[in-house]
Amino acid sequence: MAIFEADHLRRAFIGGRWVEPVNGGIEQEIIDPATGEVSGVLLFSDEADVDRAAKAASDAFATFSNTPLVERLELLEAVIGVYTERMQDMADAITLEMGAPMDAISRPLQAALGLWHLHTTLEVARQYPFDRIQRTSRIVKEPVGVCGLITPWNWPMNQVMCKVAPALVAGCTIVLKPSQNAPYSAIVLAEILEQAGVPAGVFNLVQGSGQRLGRAIASSPLFDMVSLTGSTSAGVEVAQAAATTIKRVTLELGGKSANIILDSENFAHGVTHGVLQMMANSGQTCTAPSRMLVPAHRLDEAERIAAAACAQVVVGDPRDPRTTMGPVANRRQHRKVQEMIQAGIDEGARLLSGGLGSPAGLERGYYVKPTIFSRVNNRMRIATEEIFGPVLVIIPYRDESDAVAIANDSPYGLSGYVYGESIEQAERVARQLRTGMVHLNGAAVDIAAPFGGYKQSGNGREWGYAGIEEFLETKSMFGAAPDAVN
Repeated sequence: MAIFEADHLRRAFIGGRWVEPVNGGIEQEIIDPATGEVSGVLLFSDEADVDRAAKAASDAFATFSNTPLVERLELLEAVIGVYTERMQDMADAITLEMGAPMDAISRPLQAALGLWHLHTTLEVARQYPFDRIQRTSRIVKEPVGVCGLITPWNWPMNQVMCKVAPALVAGCTIVLKPSQNAPYSAIVLAEILEQAGVPAGVFNLVQGSGQRLGRAIASSPLFDMVSLTGSTSAGVEVAQAAATTIKRVTLELGGKSANIILDSENFAHGVTHGVLQMMANSGQTCTAPSRMLVPAHRLDEAERIAAAACAQVVVGDPRDPRTTMGPVANRRQHRKVQEMIQAGIDEGARLLSGGLGSPAGLERGYYVKPTIFSRVNNRMRIATEEIFGPVLVIIPYRDESDAVAIANDSPYGLSGYVYGESIEQAERVARQLRTGMVHLNGAAVDIAAPFGGYKQSGNGREWGYAGIEEFLETKSMFGAAPDAVN
């Protein structure tokens, strides 16, 4: 059974219809990262299709932005219903396009996260103060306008739906430009939204080159906002292109998160958890705990524990239920990860696990050995640059203040991790980290809490209450409530 309508791979979804690119489009092969073979041929759109989609979104905005909140909530409920029915299609699409293991990640996490964001947004929106009285004024939250959403390939539905759901509930209209390496899940989503009855022009989908279409969206005066999740370099390009139109720009960018394992009785558990967390999704997570900081006097112990934990990772075909780590998502990323592993070797770091080349028996596709380097310091590239692959570095520290200094010595500030004797101990250290988020003692993310970072990890916050705020403007109507004065 087909995951989605075959001809939708060669069309954009604009104004409620599946249409061919204005200028005929450019064919682009999509590669299955598990095999290295072509899984489909996408037809790229260009600037003319971005313009057409933006105009469709602009035309739809006047009506959709004025729909009662209750109708937008009902629309989200309809989307939830269809998404639930298409969950397996979404998981199949994600595994095919970026190689996430079906049973370990695609179905229970990758596809499910889209549904979780829908439910969370619906719950938060029912309580959100879109209209309130403050002294003698009425404070009204209104949709920001036409929104260009640019998303990556590593957690495709998480990073699409945490933008689409709040944009819809806020009353915005949307043009989505997903990664050219993750087109399938976006097509499934467009079909879901169409089936759920999202009005024509409210959601539009264009596929194509990230650099070309991203620049077109960011620079176009037809867009009131652009929201990007991607690399820090992509964020710089989008911000520069958007500057001339003074539109709102929100950026969720790269990371090089430190994982401080404190000297405690939980040390072995913390090290093991950190390794397995790092290798999840083949290390392709912006918040991955890629720098493990351990007390210098326990470095030998940490190395033994980390190597044993890494041996638990089962690399293989993402469709095999035994697999816990699939390939990296594309040829370009595979090449970069191999280059960074070579850099670690050249810099003199101690290789504990993995290394160059493909795991035995997995020469086809873009597989990488789960790799751990130790005896690393913050002058090495592998400690400072985002690798975005299954490569962990272990850095020794002298004491707690040294650990905090090493953790903060980074241009990034997306996430952090602290593992200690107690939550209180971990929280005390966490408060000293210059990051937008911190995981305490192995805690998972809370998708109702704000998601975003400091420094070159971006600006703005997504998810939950904060995610809705991203897509709203604030209007003050003075003198609207004179009886409210005490």
